[in-house]
Amino acid sequence: MKIERGTAAYISGGGSGIGRGMALAFARRGVRVGVADIREADAAATVDIIRQNGGEAIAIGADVSDRASVEAAADAIESAFGPASIICNNAGIAMHGVPIHEISPDDWDWAIGVNIYGVIHGLQVFVPRLLDGGRPGHVVNTASIGGFQVNPNFLTAAYSMTKYAVVALSEGLRNEMEGRPIGVSVLAPAAVDTGIHLSERARPDRFGGATVRPQNHFMGDLIKDGADPATIGERVARAVEDDEFYVFTHPETRYWLERRHAEILDAFDRAARSEGIEDASQAAE
Repeated sequence: MKIERGTAAYISGGGSGIGRGMALAFARRGVRVGVADIREADAAATVDIIRQNGGEAIAIGADVSDRASVEAAADAIESAFGPASIICNNAGIAMHGVPIHEISPDDWDWAIGVNIYGVIHGLQVFVPRLLDGGRPGHVVNTASIGGFQVNPNFLTAAYSMTKYAVVALSEGLRNEMEGRPIGVSVLAPAAVDTGIHLSERARPDRFGGATVRPQNHFMGDLIKDGADPATIGERVARAVEDDEFYVFTHPETRYWLERRHAEILDAFDRAARSEGIEDASQAAE
């Protein structure tokens, strides 16, 4: 997608971390940014940085787990800047450090509400508006390297489950947008110096309210020396310009996927041998 000056963007989770990095990268290209975040003060801080550098942006308090809140964000952007053409479903929360069977129902609902429904709501609110307007656009869904494999060294199965869903939603959307002027990217970073391990400070009341969840906090030590969110934001902006689909940011994690895929291919080989086929690849011919 050619990013034209004056284009409007929606970025959820834009008050900090990767969302702020995206907002700044797009603003440098003349994009007018709707910075949405459940912590509106954080969104306002991002907007202040953009404006200090000569850009245009508005802060929007939004809870992406609530569809009506995302609808209101879309309306606010249209009122200020016109319809959004760049849609970044980026808001996400951590759900680490607890075995699957010990995660509370409220925390399951919260993780699914933000990490999965937050993307679904963004797609269902903004994609019809893009299609109705008939204009070029691009959707960026933030998954994680955890959306392609479950790391055996960390208790992150619940988080990865939600990010696998984001990858599937993105792959499905790409198929559905074939032949239309709407690009799709799925972002899959690894360690980035964000505050995602502090997500629980903004947990909505209907999911149990703000709390301290120390099980997440080991991630703070793991990511403090991670990639700069500004670097990730610039990587995303270039991916939109180049119409990349899979957007990886940490090439050193490639072997994690190779390890998983090797196990899957070995399983196909065993299935083939059980059917008397020596080479599994022949079964597909």
